[in-house]
Amino acid sequence: MMPKPWRKGRLFIFPTLGIILLFSGCIFLSKSAKDPVLERLPLSSYPDFSDDMSFDGLEYGIENSLSYLRRLPSDKLFSFGEDHYSISHIIRSLNEFLAFIQKKPDPRTLNSFIRSRYLIYRSTGKERSREVLFTGYYEPIITGSLEKHPPYVIPIYPKPHDLTVVDLSLFSARCERKTIIGRYTEGRILPYYDRKEIDVEKKLEGKTAPLAYLKDPIDLFFLQIQGSGKLILDSQQTAILHYHISNGLPYRSIGNYLIEKGKLHRSEISMQRIRSYLIDHPEEMQDILNSNQSYVFFKFEDQGPKGALDVLLTPGRSIALDARIFPPGSLGFIHSRKPLIDSAGQIRHWSSFSRFVLNQDTGGAIKGPGRADLFWGNGPYAEIAAGHMQHPGSLFFLILNPKR
Repeated sequence: MMPKPWRKGRLFIFPTLGIILLFSGCIFLSKSAKDPVLERLPLSSYPDFSDDMSFDGLEYGIENSLSYLRRLPSDKLFSFGEDHYSISHIIRSLNEFLAFIQKKPDPRTLNSFIRSRYLIYRSTGKERSREVLFTGYYEPIITGSLEKHPPYVIPIYPKPHDLTVVDLSLFSARCERKTIIGRYTEGRILPYYDRKEIDVEKKLEGKTAPLAYLKDPIDLFFLQIQGSGKLILDSQQTAILHYHISNGLPYRSIGNYLIEKGKLHRSEISMQRIRSYLIDHPEEMQDILNSNQSYVFFKFEDQGPKGALDVLLTPGRSIALDARIFPPGSLGFIHSRKPLIDSAGQIRHWSSFSRFVLNQDTGGAIKGPGRADLFWGNGPYAEIAAGHMQHPGSLFFLILNPKR
């Protein structure tokens, strides 16, 4: 899925004074208790609950969230704005909702059930506007090879042996839950190689054996953006690639880069339009790709795609949010817009929709209460929806009222 730079890696501890001095003054921006990212709504402000997918896939998505939550320590608390709930209460909330939707309730019954039993929290959105920008992602299907031979010459790298994750909280309490990614060499920790160093200067060549090879560097780049994909091998077998770790460098949108350089107008930005620009301007392609220094390393999985909670994602139901501020695995509800396409695969118009979702993923570009990324699955429609979705909407969370 989208790059997830916070995911766990092997931790190394370096008892050097330099590291302690370097990070003892860590200051990271975060939302304070006085500025919650979720606000509890009065009953009079509850939205109208309807589901454009007629609950399809919702049971599966809830079951996957439950499998994640049951692995957590029983004393862990999740924050919903200024309120806190135990794991057991969140599990109970999901179980009761699951039992109810299995009856396929009509809209009136659904709304009555929620209003009588659930508390609703709304994301404060960007700059407390309550508006959330929704984008989409999908699972690409790409041809490739396990062996290097023309035209398959673009390497897909696994996690390099020299890549190191350092837990900064071991050196300073002010760096709680903060890590850095780098490489340990000659007694020092240095930033890991950036995209240019890996793709152009070939810093990993001969040091890290690729998992597989692709035909096209553009395919590799968008595979890294999506975070996972299916690889159709020249042997006709299928391999599932999944995000393992990133190089720890900041993610930068090449769409924004193209806008800043005057190459494309903001109104025309989509994954498809960016791809076509790269194809039409091969002399510019590598510099454009290098503007995003972030680089993703992969691993093979038996099943996929999986999100940040290590559970399988559900098309149309799994959503990626900022993992630092939203309760993972929890039940959400969204309003936004989706594309309606014709038989030729062209978008005819965008239609309003609402549905229940599960917070099961995160992403390098998904930061703050005003961003959300919806997983569309795979196939032509998923690619179109994920590539073009950039629409405002609303994000809510549901939790069982502990007083009922």
